[in-house]
Amino acid sequence: MGIVDEDIERLRSTVSIVDTVQQYVALKRVGRNWVGLCPFHAEKSGSFNVREETGRYKCFGCDKGGDVFTFVQEIEHLDFPGAVEHLAAKAGIQLNYTTTGQSKERARRKRLVEVMGEAVEWYHQRLLTDPDARAARDYLRRRGLAGEIARQFKLGWAPDDWDSLSRDLGASADILQDVGLAFRNRRNKMQDSFRARVMFPIFSESGEALAFGGRILPGSEDPAKYKNSSETPIYTKSKVLYGLNWAKADIAKKNQVVVCEGYTDVIGFHRAGVPRAVATCGTALTEEHVRLLKRYASRVVLAFDADAAGQGAAERFYEWEQKHAVEVSVARLPPGKDPGDLAQSDPDALQSAVDDSIPFLGFRLQRTLSSRATDSPEHRARLAEEAMAVVNEHPNPTVRKLYAGEVATKVGLPVSDMVQLAERGAKRPAIQVQTRRSRGPMENAEFAALVLLVQEWDEIAPWLVEALFEDDANRMAFIALAATAGALEEAIEVAAPDARDVLERAAVADLNLVPDVEARTLIAAAVRRELRARSTLIDRESIEEDRDARLEIEALNDTDKQRALAAAESLLGWLNRRSEERTREAS
Repeated sequence: MGIVDEDIERLRSTVSIVDTVQQYVALKRVGRNWVGLCPFHAEKSGSFNVREETGRYKCFGCDKGGDVFTFVQEIEHLDFPGAVEHLAAKAGIQLNYTTTGQSKERARRKRLVEVMGEAVEWYHQRLLTDPDARAARDYLRRRGLAGEIARQFKLGWAPDDWDSLSRDLGASADILQDVGLAFRNRRNKMQDSFRARVMFPIFSESGEALAFGGRILPGSEDPAKYKNSSETPIYTKSKVLYGLNWAKADIAKKNQVVVCEGYTDVIGFHRAGVPRAVATCGTALTEEHVRLLKRYASRVVLAFDADAAGQGAAERFYEWEQKHAVEVSVARLPPGKDPGDLAQSDPDALQSAVDDSIPFLGFRLQRTLSSRATDSPEHRARLAEEAMAVVNEHPNPTVRKLYAGEVATKVGLPVSDMVQLAERGAKRPAIQVQTRRSRGPMENAEFAALVLLVQEWDEIAPWLVEALFEDDANRMAFIALAATAGALEEAIEVAAPDARDVLERAAVADLNLVPDVEARTLIAAAVRRELRARSTLIDRESIEEDRDARLEIEALNDTDKQRALAAAESLLGWLNRRSEERTREAS
C-alpha cells in the first residue's frame, strides 16, 4: 500500500520549495539562495538556506536538510505519506494509491476534517440567509463584524434548534460525535452541541477546519457566554491558535505575532490593519504554541492583560525566551479597552499599542513601580523590595542589572546597591533606606537627564553642560553622548566601561520624563551642590539679603530654557564672587 510513484514525482516537480518554506519562514533572496532563520533550532543569524533550482534546503547551524517532502514532514510532524498528501491538497493534485486507499487512520482523519469543513459552510450559510439569524446579523453589524468581515472569517449561526445540523449534514452519528458537533442525549437521540450561538470556526495553520467557538447573543439566559469545542482526534487546544491560517503570511513578513485572548480581538486587529494577530482557544499560552509561532517569527506581543498572568506566567515566558530565542513583549492597550472594541472606536490605537509594546519584564516592573507611593522612607523601602523581587525573577543577570537601574532611579537609592541585589538574584531582598541621603536626588537627576539624552536628544541636549554631572560615570557618559551628537551605539563604543554601563541602562529605562522639567531639576541640583560645598564660606543669610541671588534661584524654575540656563550661570557666578569675597575677608 502506498502512493503511486508517478504522482509523487509530479508533485515534486510542481510544488515550489521556496513557496512552501515561505509559509513558515521569512526568507530573503541572497544570490541564488533564499536565506532565513532556521525553524528547527533557535538562532539569531540566518543559517537556513533554500535553493529553488535543486529543490533542497539546508541549515548550516543544526545540519538539517532535505527536499520539500522532508521539510513538510519535519515542520508538520507528519510521516512521508502524510507530507505528500498535505502538499497535494494545497496544490490541488489528486493522488492515486497502489492499494484500495490510505490507511484507516489517515482516511478517518480526512473524513473528520471534511465533515468539519461542511459544518463551517452550513453554519455560515445559516448566518447569511436564514430569517432566524436576523438577531445575530444585527449583533455582528453593531460590532463591526458583518458583511465582508463575516465572509472572510466564515462566521456562522447555530439555529435555536435541537438537531438541525445533525439532520442536514448527512454525516454518521459517530463522526458527528468524534468532532464534537453532536452528542446523544439521555433518550439516545442525536442532539446538536451548539444552539443559538454566533459561530467562530477554528482552522489549522494550513486551513483545515478543526473546531468551533460559539458566542451567545446579548440577552440570552444561557450563563455560558462562550462555548468551545472539546478536544477531538483532530483538535488539541494547546497546539492550535485561532487565526494563524489568516495571519501567518504577515507574521513571517513582519517577524512579529500578536497574541490575543479571543476571536473578536483577532478580527479587530485584522480590521485595524494588523493582520498578524492570533488567539489561544480557551487555554493559556503554552510552549507548544510558542514552538508553533517560532516557525514564523521571533517577536511575540501579548495583547491581553499580561499583568493578570502575573508571576506564575513570568517564569515560563523567560524560559521560552531563552529556549526558543523569542522576545516576549506587552502591547500598550488603553486601560479597560479590548482590541475588538478599539477596532471600531479607535483603530489607530491598536496599531500604536503594538508599535509601542514593551518587554514583558519592563511591563511588570512598570506596574510594580507605579503601585505604591514614594512619600516616605518606609514606602520607598517596601517598593524597592517588591520591584527587585520582580526584576530577580529573570534568569539573565545582565538583564536584571539593567533593570535594577530603573528601580534605583524610582526609589532614590544608589544604583550600585540595586545592581548588587540583581547580581545575587535574591527573590525578596531586604532594602535599607536612610532617611537622609546626600547623593540620591543628585544621582536621580543625572540619570533621568541621561535617559532623555539617549531617548530624546534634541529635546534636552540644549539644556545641559558637563559641569552639571557630579558622578564620574554619569559625566563620562554625557561626554561620550556629546561627542557623538547623541548617537547611542557610537557613544557606547567610545565610552569608558562604567559610562558604558550607564548608557546601556539609560537605553532600556522606561521612565515617564518631561525634558524641560528634568533639565531644570538637574540644574537646580547642581546649584544646591555648589551651595553645600561652599557652605563654610557662604551662609544662608547672605543669599536672603542678596536680591539678585534670590531672583536667580527663582528663575531656575522658569519654563524658558535660555532664561533658566542664564539664571544658573549667573547664580554660579554669584557663588564664585561670594566665595572670593569671603576668602579675602578671612585673610
